[in-house]
Amino acid sequence: MKDAISTPEHPWVSLETGLEVEAWMDLHNRELQEAIGSQPSVGHGVCFTLAHGGEIYLHTNSDGDVLLDVTPEAEWIAPIISATTQAAVPRGQIWILPQHVLMQLILGLNPLIATSRLVLRHAYRMHK
Repeated sequence: MKDAISTPEHPWVSLETGLEVEAWMDLHNRELQEAIGSQPSVGHGVCFTLAHGGEIYLHTNSDGDVLLDVTPEAEWIAPIISATTQAAVPRGQIWILPQHVLMQLILGLNPLIATSRLVLRHAYRMHK
């Protein structure tokens, strides 16, 4: 996406257990905090490039909700997101999920992710 500022992509390393997902989240959170520093930042998080096409931008808001921006090329992943999180497919490309589904989401997407990268800024397509 043109409005995203990201770091280099890294090949995805398969995460098999909840403990591995927690360690991955902790590492990426520390790396993200280091990358953004003390500068105010909006829309920072992780971008997953999917093996079969498209991207998913993942961000957590100040309330702990998980925001997913699923690009049009990745619309095929919607049934998998819905199944892993028990959430209804939204009308647009933005998903808002409760924090407690993050681990299931990552474990569910795990075999479909090709690469990941930190995103320092991403403009979510949300209508206010």
